[in-house]
Amino acid sequence: MEAQGSPALASYRHCIERIDAAWPAFRAMRTDRLRHGNEAERVAEGILEDLFTQVLDWERGDLMYQVGYADIVVSRNLAKYLVVEAKRPGTLIPGRRALEAAVAQARRYAGEQKIRSIAATDGRFLYAADIEGGGLSDRLLVDLATVDPPAGLWWLSVHGIYRPCDAPAINVPMLSDEGSQHESENAENAAVVHPKYKLPAECFAYVPDASRPNTWKLPYKLMNGEIDAKRLPKAIQAILSNYRGAKVGGIPEADIKDVLLRLAAAADSAGHMPPRAVAPAPVYQQLALVLDQLGSMPTRS
Repeated sequence: MEAQGSPALASYRHCIERIDAAWPAFRAMRTDRLRHGNEAERVAEGILEDLFTQVLDWERGDLMYQVGYADIVVSRNLAKYLVVEAKRPGTLIPGRRALEAAVAQARRYAGEQKIRSIAATDGRFLYAADIEGGGLSDRLLVDLATVDPPAGLWWLSVHGIYRPCDAPAINVPMLSDEGSQHESENAENAAVVHPKYKLPAECFAYVPDASRPNTWKLPYKLMNGEIDAKRLPKAIQAILSNYRGAKVGGIPEADIKDVLLRLAAAADSAGHMPPRAVAPAPVYQQLALVLDQLGSMPTRS
């Protein structure tokens, strides 16, 4: 089973063959680790170790535990490739705030160790992304309980992790935030928030260092992850024409395109961008024009 946009590499083919062959045994090991119910976080770490060393092509010595505050750091030949935040099984549901908080933690620890890729898992769902342009670029979101082996795991293999991911493997739908009040409180407590806006890093369009809230710029989402209808156009205008004369400094020119694409994707999802919007506001028309000049448009969900 090959992933869409899969690279024409011998290492890719060998990795897919290994994943396909090892998946039934991995599923059996995972089920055995979870047989007692209400397992601790260490069980999720064990499942990830099985995944990386039995399904993928890493060695046990490539996984380092408790490096600084990071649960797991994946490395080889002294190069660190990935920070993994592991949580208690059954606690990370795609689209809910506990997963966002775990990703934010992994991102902070990656920033401290200058590692460009992060992941979060509870032994079932596994999310991974690259830190790029002050934001996150998805690598994969997979369900480790699935019967079919996820070919997208290639992007976390020895020869896939260092390659730019042009075809993220998002195989799990993002669910609505209908978790319990207890889950939401835990997520809020785990995430670092901006001292002024009281929002986590995921609510900002530019986050060069997730461990330093004073570097975060352009808030455009609400605490629950929804688009902030008031702040989104202000963030766009701050980049394109300076909102009310306020200039957003400290964003390198090389990162501006990524920031604009991030804001455009949010605007498009809210129905503000042409051609989805019948009569888009001037700020969204201007954003569409600039992106057209750059030869880029946001990926639609």
